[in-house]
Amino acid sequence: MAQPEQRVTPAVPAGHSVDGVAARMRALRASWPATDGVAVFNNVYLTVTEEVGQRIEGRQFPDPRGATTLDVVFAERYLAAVDAVAAGHRPPACWRPLFQYRHHPGVRPLQFALAGINAHIGHDLALAVTDACRLLGCEPAALEGDFHRVGAILERLEERIREDLMPGPDLLEIVDPLTHLIGSWSLERARDAAWSAARILWSLRELPALAEEFTAGMDANAGLVGRYLLTPLH
Repeated sequence: MAQPEQRVTPAVPAGHSVDGVAARMRALRASWPATDGVAVFNNVYLTVTEEVGQRIEGRQFPDPRGATTLDVVFAERYLAAVDAVAAGHRPPACWRPLFQYRHHPGVRPLQFALAGINAHIGHDLALAVTDACRLLGCEPAALEGDFHRVGAILERLEERIREDLMPGPDLLEIVDPLTHLIGSWSLERARDAAWSAARILWSLRELPALAEEFTAGMDANAGLVGRYLLTPLH
């Protein structure tokens, strides 16, 4: 019997606290085994969230309120997917592959990390931009600088992830297919597509039926890419 799908529309926590969402991710880290594929992504995302929080506190974002709002509503979409699964509901299509394959022995940690990033960037990011615009009463252009600053942090982190999670020489038999698999996905291209999608969604805000159709297509596409990234290698 199919599980009911829960529409994920996260509420912004009081105070728009980056520390609050980071604390939630730390609690999840403590509750999941390190081998859990969702835990692998959670650890990556926690690192990003902590770095963004430090930069906001260090006044490296010209608009701390805008950066904080975008960061929090973005994180809440991932946390809402976690909550949906915990409650027995289906998360958005973009997240389903990661949750379905989270314990698969043939999927490498690097695949889990990139599949989570793909889901979050390929679907959640555009929606987070429009969420933030509504909360702040601004146009997407007002958040473009913060969008790219966070994106730069993600790109630097992705490089470290690829280096740290690539299998060692004892697993050479899967290095070549893994390199081919992860080489087919680009964070930079996904981020550019997310910004374009955010602008389209904002332009459709008075046309909810079209916006919902566009969002559903974006969700399905991210889910398809996620399944590809999680192809078991042995």
